[in-house]
Amino acid sequence: MATMPEVDGIFQKYAQERHIPGMVWGVVIDGELVHTNVVGIRNRVTNVPVTRDTVFRIASMTKSFTALAILKLRDAGKLSLEDPVSRWLPEFARMELPTSDSGPVRVKHLMTHGAGFPEDNPWGDQQLGASDAELTEWLQKGIPFSSAPGTQYEYSNYGFGLLGRIVTKASGMPYRTYLESEILKPLGMKSSTLESSAVPSEKLAVGYRRLKDGTYQEEKALGHGAFGAMGGLLTTAEDLGRYVAFQLSAWPPRDGKDTGPVARASVREMNQLARPSTLSGNKGQARVSGYGYGLGVSMDCRFSHIVTHGGGLPGYGSHMAWLPEYGVGIFAMTNLTYQGPGASVSQSWDVLRKSGALQTRQLPVAPALSGMRNSIVAIWRDNDMPGLRRSAAMNLFLDVPEPERKAQIAALQNETGACREARELHPENWLRGVFDMKCERGTVRVKFTLAPTQPPLLQYLNFTRLPENAPAFSPAPACTE
Repeated sequence: MATMPEVDGIFQKYAQERHIPGMVWGVVIDGELVHTNVVGIRNRVTNVPVTRDTVFRIASMTKSFTALAILKLRDAGKLSLEDPVSRWLPEFARMELPTSDSGPVRVKHLMTHGAGFPEDNPWGDQQLGASDAELTEWLQKGIPFSSAPGTQYEYSNYGFGLLGRIVTKASGMPYRTYLESEILKPLGMKSSTLESSAVPSEKLAVGYRRLKDGTYQEEKALGHGAFGAMGGLLTTAEDLGRYVAFQLSAWPPRDGKDTGPVARASVREMNQLARPSTLSGNKGQARVSGYGYGLGVSMDCRFSHIVTHGGGLPGYGSHMAWLPEYGVGIFAMTNLTYQGPGASVSQSWDVLRKSGALQTRQLPVAPALSGMRNSIVAIWRDNDMPGLRRSAAMNLFLDVPEPERKAQIAALQNETGACREARELHPENWLRGVFDMKCERGTVRVKFTLAPTQPPLLQYLNFTRLPENAPAFSPAPACTE
């Protein structure tokens, strides 16, 4: 793809400006890792370069894997997202809640950073290797709440550490064993693990911290422990590409057998906003964001659905993001403390968008929508008002009376002449669509929506003459450049 050198330049510039020892990045399109590139070294002592097989710790990007494990157990009937956490962790039955009217902490609250626990990034990162006994002791002492359960978003590593213990309790096997056997192995992520000591030394990216004097200090490798579910996974570009491709494979909803370790419907569930976090403005352009299950979810003026997560630990930084409506994902991993290149991923989206390289995944056209489109073409061609009455929901002629609608169509037909070609139908969903008709004197755009009736009937129909030389239909960009 012609745009990849420009994408490479973005990441290379980031690595240079941030003095990153080593980095790998990749682009996934339609289920394939179509591009990877690297810069720098994985070990400053041996000076060995990074390759696509180099293993990096991805820190909090682990959280979506934990969410997948929970959803798989939910789908198997082993637990419910509505379960009070006390069902699985009895210490919660004795835990003092912040107010007398607080509801219980539920599994879904842990999944969405809504349990009411305080933000704990500085503290939580250092607990990765904590023992099960230590976690039990902390729970017995209680957790201080910063808000009532289920009322606010606040990022909590603690919460995802607890989800790891719930996976252990519900599955009957250690979290690591369950994740590797039920998620990683079925996805073909053969080089991924939760234990850094299991990675061959010739494959591991050594983690570094850059000191104020410009020198580098090797970070002590954190072991896998009771908090591993919040940030312990190590992986390669090849494996992470498989994971991003799996997430994207759930879109769009369609017929056909599920082939992945977790049902497509459940994967889509975790990719959707469950708890809002912020509404921020930048240069007059709003961005809405929040959290799904183990994943950040947002929309902005460029894209209506962005799924993302970063990761940072002593020695490592990472970021991944994908656009379900386009079937494209980008990720990057570094071996420098907290240097996750999220801004570089976002800049890469801009490059792909402006180049025209991003192509919207076409939704399957539902038979009802296709059939109504054919009826609309015939109604227009034959000026068939009885046919329109047969296709109309009860509101269509209440909103625009039949004589007025008939006059509008006749006036437009007089302007455009005969329409000889009905172009491709673009479904917005299974009951709403847009198509253009090429006429003797211009183009008519048709927008229509079907009602929640059986069979689905027309509740909205609009014909608009487009300006001369108007481009073919495409979603209008909302960004102001």
